[in-house]
Amino acid sequence: MQIEIKPKVINRLNRIEGQVRGIARMVEDDRYCVDVLTQIQAVRAALTRVESEVLKDHLDHCVMGAMTGDDLADRKAKASELIEVLGRASR
Repeated sequence: MQIEIKPKVINRLNRIEGQVRGIARMVEDDRYCVDVLTQIQAVRAALTRVESEVLKDHLDHCVMGAMTGDDLADRKAKASELIEVLGRASR
């Protein structure tokens, strides 16, 4: 992961962690189900944004590096990894 992206990702994940703890407190406090579901959706959306940022960094840094390099095996490996990750994401 590129050095300028890492702190942003860590910060976002820490916020998401706090949101999840908040949801657990909401459940413990018997909060209204729709309110809990709304917060779960917010966490899911936040994770999707982090996932997109990490994927973009991977494409910009790791995949581009492999594609512009001379190592054919590395290019094939990065392409296969990307196909696998995107396949899992679409399930």
